[in-house]
Amino acid sequence: MLIELTSLHIVVLAFLLEVVDASFGGGYGTILSPLLLMIGFDPLRVVPAILFSQLVGDFSAAFFHHEFKNVDLKIGAKSFRISMILVALSSVGSLISIVVAMNLPRFYLSLYIGALVAATGAIVLTTINKKLSFSWGRLMILGSLAAFNKGISGGGYGPIVTGGQIITGVEAKSAIGITSLAEGFVCIIALLGYVFIGRTVDWTLALMLSIGVAFSAPVSAYLVRRIENRKLKLIIGIFTLILGIATMLRIVSA
Repeated sequence: MLIELTSLHIVVLAFLLEVVDASFGGGYGTILSPLLLMIGFDPLRVVPAILFSQLVGDFSAAFFHHEFKNVDLKIGAKSFRISMILVALSSVGSLISIVVAMNLPRFYLSLYIGALVAATGAIVLTTINKKLSFSWGRLMILGSLAAFNKGISGGGYGPIVTGGQIITGVEAKSAIGITSLAEGFVCIIALLGYVFIGRTVDWTLALMLSIGVAFSAPVSAYLVRRIENRKLKLIIGIFTLILGIATMLRIVSA
């Protein structure tokens, strides 16, 4: 009954959060997961449903970001290669995180995610006027940490990967499109991991969320297209910092 009464609200919520996520590089799973738990959904089914819906949203967003020329994701392009390297690193990180999540207290895991997201946002802001050279090494480290976050909570991937790419010298618009493509593959891997260990997917919830995120893709791609790169970098930095601090405050005050 709860799902029937709130289905439209969930679709709209998924739409709005995915617009933010695909426009500024994160926030969908990080915000949606605790909200669904507060509404009353089974915590054992929330994360798989979010992972399924986000793979729909991420691949749609990647397509539209490419079409709007926010990023070049043709096979062989630098942005595509970055995405595939992030996927390779994330495959290992996301599967390891599922095992860790089964054995460590949620409080400390969530606090760690919040702190890492906040730190990434702070670094983006402090380097906003600096011309950073691209570094594959920094990208690999941040990609692994982000995948670990994704497998643990369903969130925390986008803010780290998007902000991390900017820190490593990737242009803000390209970073958002790259994140969308990479995160789509990571969601598939993490979802299969949960299914393998016996977690079931709430397909009703997953479908409602997927409807919302599917409609968000062209909207977010258009917004990114219209925002100037430096302003976009500033928005991503502020958004990521606030998201990380809010996550930590929510955990500490719970």
